[in-house]
Amino acid sequence: MASAPDKPLSGVRVIEFGTLIAGPFCSRILAEFGAEVIKIESPGEGDPLRKWRKMHGDTSLWWFVQSRNKKSVTVNLKHPEGIEVIRRLVGEADMVVENFRPGVMEKLGLGWESLSSLNPGLVMVRLSGFGQTGPMARQPGFGAVGEAMGGLRYVTGFSDRPPVKTGISIGDSIAALWGAIGGLMALRHREVNGGAGQVVDVALYEAVFAMMESLVPEFDVFGFIRERTGNVMPGITPSNTYTSRDGKHVTIGANGDAIFRRFMSAIGRPDLAEDPALADNAGRDGRAAEIYGVIADWVAAHDEATVLNTAARAETPASRIYSVADMFQDPQFLARGMLEQASLPGGGKFRIPGVVPKLSETPGSTEWIGPALGEHTDAVLAELGYSSGEVERLRSLRAV
Repeated sequence: MASAPDKPLSGVRVIEFGTLIAGPFCSRILAEFGAEVIKIESPGEGDPLRKWRKMHGDTSLWWFVQSRNKKSVTVNLKHPEGIEVIRRLVGEADMVVENFRPGVMEKLGLGWESLSSLNPGLVMVRLSGFGQTGPMARQPGFGAVGEAMGGLRYVTGFSDRPPVKTGISIGDSIAALWGAIGGLMALRHREVNGGAGQVVDVALYEAVFAMMESLVPEFDVFGFIRERTGNVMPGITPSNTYTSRDGKHVTIGANGDAIFRRFMSAIGRPDLAEDPALADNAGRDGRAAEIYGVIADWVAAHDEATVLNTAARAETPASRIYSVADMFQDPQFLARGMLEQASLPGGGKFRIPGVVPKLSETPGSTEWIGPALGEHTDAVLAELGYSSGEVERLRSLRAV
């Protein structure tokens, strides 16, 4: 793929110690926008994500996306000369991203006190289940636990059934976003305040908790506990998912005052459109069951195309529920470059997700897909001053 213009993070060097999802997704975002991300992997094994889900040969397709634009360097963190390689790398880095359980980096001699003494300007982004402090800090915590403890699982699903998960590892991904945001804020602080680095401490449960809208004040002021409500958003009426005559699922958000009037008129209910009691959200929410019943009956009597065309003419937000197959055919996805074409190792093409967000002057891009294990070890060590003979010696010791 062609190189993009200078990217906003060009010149920023990031050392990633992450595995699987949260840490690697955080540094993937940085790599997409120009950071040099050096991913540290264990020799012979590498990140377990290399073997997760659907495989191309012996490598996960997910790996190719999650590690795009990164350099893979193998280092044995249990070998003293491997630790010395890391110390030299960190001495020239701007940021470290790690998602080990708290205490692991310290046992390796790579905790904050040690690394910041080597490099006072270092920013260290630490992602973990429960953060670096508190009574649960040392406990293992995957994204699923963060979603459960942070409140997301409790409100997801239908009231007559147990809580359900979303179809992706959303807790890890949310934490990764906070990690990238925090890391960039810390770099900005370093830039304008004398070059000092700092720790960015992201707990998965807190990352999820931060997304929970008005959950806390509603409980504190009214004792109200938000429960599972399926596809309906109580207090925001009408917004729901419906089933059309041809069995397709369509989501319709007619919860704006003017939008509600337009949509009710479009489906043949001018009486509801002009009812003064339904002119605002509070009035509509008080008659939610009636309104939802009207829309559900109308959608059930029409096919998906008619429902979507009617909503479009009434300028009402609506969409079919997309599968990935729908995305591959959708003109909006295609026009915005959200399905990039890349080359597979050994030949062949495949599609990968486009880069988000879109920057008008310094866009992110895919320069290469996830690398082979240790693909950049020799080159990166050479930049650190190791001769080819020294690299071979380290390899013979299984230090890299």
